[in-house]
Amino acid sequence: MTSTPPPSSLDPEIAARLRRSPDGLVPAIAQQYDTGEVLMLGWMDDEALHRTLTTGRCTYWSRSRSEYWVKGDTSGHFQWVKSVALDCDADTVLVKVDQVGAACHTGARTCFDADVLLKDADSGTASGTPRSDQ
Repeated sequence: MTSTPPPSSLDPEIAARLRRSPDGLVPAIAQQYDTGEVLMLGWMDDEALHRTLTTGRCTYWSRSRSEYWVKGDTSGHFQWVKSVALDCDADTVLVKVDQVGAACHTGARTCFDADVLLKDADSGTASGTPRSDQ
């Protein structure tokens, strides 16, 4: 982050657990709550996480604009928060949302459907099974 964000109102117990990048951010994965579809990756600092937890709408920190943005305020493609969890290392946030409209800035439903690097040959979907030579 190029500018220092204001002090956060994030619960100090949650803040103490977070493992942030050197610029004070944690990656936040947005996932559709009822289908498990991975929608996008954004970045949160303590205040963005606090706003997400208290407003019921995803708030992210824009690294390019150095400002907060609430998903849907400009596009109308809202993310209504259903649950928020930390991973086992407390260095990534998983936000399960009810996505309204596109999640990706390109207008696509998800940011992860245009450039699939490996597909399951049988089903045509991305494979979660490691290859036998790994």
